[in-house]
Parts: sequence; C-alpha cells; structure tokens
Amino acid sequence: MTVSHDLSILSLITQASVLVQLVMALLASISLTSWYWIFRKSFQIRAAKSKTVDFEREFWSGGDLNGLFQSASASRHHSGGMERIFESGYREFTKLRAKSHDQTATIDGARRAMRATYQREVDDLEAHLAFLASVGSVSPYIGLLGTVWGIMNAFRGLSNVGAATLTQVAPGIAEALVATAIGLFAAIPAVVAYNRFAHDIDRISIRFESFMEEFSNILQRHLR
Repeated sequence: MTVSHDLSILSLITQASVLVQLVMALLASISLTSWYWIFRKSFQIRAAKSKTVDFEREFWSGGDLNGLFQSASASRHHSGGMERIFESGYREFTKLRAKSHDQTATIDGARRAMRATYQREVDDLEAHLAFLASVGSVSPYIGLLGTVWGIMNAFRGLSNVGAATLTQVAPGIAEALVATAIGLFAAIPAVVAYNRFAHDIDRISIRFESFMEEFSNILQRHLR
C-alpha cells in the first residue's frame, strides 16, 4: 500500500518538530525586521543623495554665504547632511572670527565643527547596517541548525522501521530543509542590501569630505 505525504511548504512547516518551528519563526521575524530596515535605509539614503545634490547646486551657484547660512539654520531639521555640515562650519567660523585674529585657529575650529557634524551624519546613515550584516552572516547557520535537528529527528523516527524507503525519509528531510531555505531567504537580501548601502554611504561620505576641504579653502580666502 502506498502512503502519500503532503509535501506543500505549509504542511512541512506545521508538521516540523517544535525546535525546527522555533528556528523558522526566529528566521521569519529576522527576515521581516531586515526588510523593514532595508526599506527604511533605502529611503534615507535616497533622500540624502537628493538633498546633497540640491545643496551643492545651490552652494556653487555663487550665492551669498550669509544668506545660505540663514536658510540652513531656519530649516535645520529638514536639511540634508551637507547643509548641516556647512551650517556648523560657518557658525563656528563667524564665532571665532569675531573673537580671535588668529586665522589658523579660526579655520581649524571651523574644520573641527564640520568634522564633528560629518561624523554624526555618517553615523546616522550607517545605523542598523551592522544588523543587516549580522543577518546576512548568521541566518544561514541558524537555518542549518534547524535542518540538522530536523534530519536527526527524521532518522531517529526510522530507527524502528525495518526497511526504510525514500517515501518514508523524504517528508522528514524536506521539512528540515525548509529551515535552510528560510535562512537563505533572510540572508541573501540582507547581504545585497548591506553591500549596496555601504557603497552608497561611502560615496556620500566622500562628497561630504570633498565639500569640507573646498569650503575650508573658501573660508580661508574670506580671512585675507
């Protein structure tokens, strides 16, 4: 007599052992969380790129620095990273220029202010990237743990069977392999997103650093 088994994904999940189901639930929650941060980071980095391009266009259009500073100060909470770097540097520059005639100290103070703001902006862009990296590296191993445990259970169940056939072994192994599949489903998008975001943030940070150097030269010319 041939025994048929339901090998649908849902059936394999519901029929899996408790530990394997816990592993699957953990991987599913990790996957959902990683997708949440993937979308959040995607929108954040896209907005950072757009605001950086807009501010560069406005800055290099030859407008008055005081007017640009007033505009940046008024919209600080809605401005981009480069605009906040400009604001902090110019604020410190005007403050030190009024107090001291030491040009080197004035420029160095403005650079330190811009560097501190730059670090905060990059840290904000890089937030939660470590989580995506961890998901990409750890999820396959969590899935493998569920798979190994499921296969062990499948073979233990065959210990009392006189003659094991593929029909008897297949369901247990299939439900165990679902854990690995879920682990890969969680890991692959996280790795791809992490690499893409790291590249984009690196490009943005280079633009920030180039702007700080160029703006420092402009401030230096204003002291002459």
